[in-house]
Amino acid sequence: MKSLLLVLVVLVLLSCVPPVRSGPNAYIRRVFSTCWRTKGVCKKSCGKSEEYHILCDITRLCCINKKYLPVQIGK
Repeated sequence: MKSLLLVLVVLVLLSCVPPVRSGPNAYIRRVFSTCWRTKGVCKKSCGKSEEYHILCDITRLCCINKKYLPVQIGK
């Protein structure tokens, strides 16, 4: 009888818990939205300390922190 009561209590508590947002968590989204050896992040526009290096897709830029950019000789 006690186990039946415990099961009922657990079911009631589970029905009261709000649903979680579906989809990947922030860490997984960040891994899949990285570019250029995981040093850059795909965004619509780059921040002040970042610079555009390559395209991620048609609409997003690969924004990389300036300290991770390759050194270009001759400029």
